[in-house]
Amino acid sequence: MALHVVLVEPEIPPNTGNISRTCAATGCVLHLVKPLGFSIDDRQLKRAGLDYWPHLKLEIHESFAEFLEKYGDRRMWLSTTKGKMLYTEPEYRDGDFILFGKETEGLPRPFIEANIEKAVRIPMSEGTRLRSFNLSNSVAIVVFEALRQLGFPDLA
Repeated sequence: MALHVVLVEPEIPPNTGNISRTCAATGCVLHLVKPLGFSIDDRQLKRAGLDYWPHLKLEIHESFAEFLEKYGDRRMWLSTTKGKMLYTEPEYRDGDFILFGKETEGLPRPFIEANIEKAVRIPMSEGTRLRSFNLSNSVAIVVFEALRQLGFPDLA
């Protein structure tokens, strides 16, 4: 098995390209949930992921509803600034899904509210104008914590 990184309606090609590179380098499965803010053939997307694309385990879903229909029974963590837990608090397991929302809005608010006990956040300083970290940085931060807990399986 592997960890699953889910990008719900990503908008910025270089972010998704960087995330694809992280997933390919760590053996994580990348799920892209449409609508996407770019073409999968986008030059910036390919450039950011470069020669990692052939090594990427990629699934594309037509909608969030379709994704949930297929994987809704799996163990999921929601990465969101609305999370009550720090991203280091859950005990991640092999096969977990970690969901990230689109850059401008995050995950759908009703979905977060219905699953708030599975919502995790990355701590940030108070009193700043920052709304969140860059999406590709957030994915790397959370994925590497989960992989650390799992003993970095199959990574040298």
